[in-house]
Amino acid sequence: MEWIVAVARFLVNEVLSVPAYMVGLITAAGLIALRRSVGQIVGGGIKAVLGFLLIGAGASLVVAALDPLGTMIQGAAGAQGVVPTNEAIVAIAQERFGAQVAWIMISGFALSLVLARFTPLRYVFLTGHHTLFMATLLTMILAASGLPTGVTVALGAVLLAVVMVSLPALAQPWTRRVGGDGKIAIGHFGTLGYIAAGATGQLVGRGSRSTEDMKLPEGLRFLRDSMVATALSMVLIYLAVALLFWAREGTGAALGMFPPADGVAPTIGHFLMQSAMQGLQFGIGVAVILYGVRTILGELVPAFQGIAERVVPGAVPALDAPIVFPFAQNAVLIGFVSSFLGGLATLAVMAAWLNPVLGLALILPGLVPHFFTGGAAGVYGNATGGRRGAVLGAFANGVLITLLPAFLLGVLGSFGTANTTFGDADFGWFGIAIGYAFRGGDAVGVVLALVVAAVLLVAAIVVQKRLVETGWEPGARRTPSER
Repeated sequence: MEWIVAVARFLVNEVLSVPAYMVGLITAAGLIALRRSVGQIVGGGIKAVLGFLLIGAGASLVVAALDPLGTMIQGAAGAQGVVPTNEAIVAIAQERFGAQVAWIMISGFALSLVLARFTPLRYVFLTGHHTLFMATLLTMILAASGLPTGVTVALGAVLLAVVMVSLPALAQPWTRRVGGDGKIAIGHFGTLGYIAAGATGQLVGRGSRSTEDMKLPEGLRFLRDSMVATALSMVLIYLAVALLFWAREGTGAALGMFPPADGVAPTIGHFLMQSAMQGLQFGIGVAVILYGVRTILGELVPAFQGIAERVVPGAVPALDAPIVFPFAQNAVLIGFVSSFLGGLATLAVMAAWLNPVLGLALILPGLVPHFFTGGAAGVYGNATGGRRGAVLGAFANGVLITLLPAFLLGVLGSFGTANTTFGDADFGWFGIAIGYAFRGGDAVGVVLALVVAAVLLVAAIVVQKRLVETGWEPGARRTPSER
């Protein structure tokens, strides 16, 4: 009997508690269910394991690049500065909660299929990296509350499943207005920003022509490359902060930030170039993390999708934000710029008022979250309100993804000082709701978290039955020539 106990302990401690192995095994199980060949099953499982290890490697680069930035922001502004980057905070959290994240992600996806099968919300959320991100956020909040691991996984799976089927339904009237004839849904946790953009377009867009009547310069198209956008944004942020740090703290402090090699005299030029290099290192770290995520999901998502097709007949696939980009390509760029300006305006308000009064961290706008969520928000705003809708709707999204991460930091426990956090709107409001539910204790927190999930699920069903299935279409009153 001792060997049985030893084998069981080995499996639990050395295999099932290691997230990389867990994801590899689940991927292999999904590929087995799809009746793939032995080579495809083995290869898919190994690629998923390697992807998880790549995430950890990228996390080390990101953390190393963020540490000096946090020091310089503290010196320049006297306040904590945070760059919202989903991939970075997820990679950092994997080191502590990787196994729980894997269990919540897998259990939550399975439960979401059950909800899609037996409720009117027949949406199958196929944006795998956002499923991973939300599972990580829930794990961080629930684990910080001190819940037992089993309760954390069970409650996290329920909450994840509910948002996976509910949010696509809540956005579906606006998504159908964008295009796709209801055959697709948005499966991206920036839903609040997209609904806000669509609603803003309805308010301001009467008489406004579509963005697609405009011609935009090709020179800005390079920002669609996420690796370039990330590196460029971080280099600019680093240089701006470095100059402010130098001006406020003096030359001596600046020269001490990045000591040169032995025998080489420190200079301000060295300080500035090393600051730029840290921004590039951050971009490399995020690129490695993204490659790791894509490597995992390239095998995991097809396995999940094949299972979903068998479990939920007539399912509507909920897909990543770029799925709406082809419907209004000019609106994507307009939305990105407007969202970024919204982030800058909100940052100014936070620096002048919210930080001194409430002690909120300064959320620095990053090009990547503003490009993807802002670009999609521009498409939604344009669909209901033309050019004014695209500009003001995306601006509203920029405000949301700057304010919400600042408040979210308060419920992330020790991760609130990591100099990075989640960037998209739904991570903000949902994380805040669940986090504050536990301020009254574990038992109260579990009950309130389930109440939040129930309210969200019921609201989504009401929208599905009364708006989606009846064919209601939002939009400002515009003539056909104005659309």
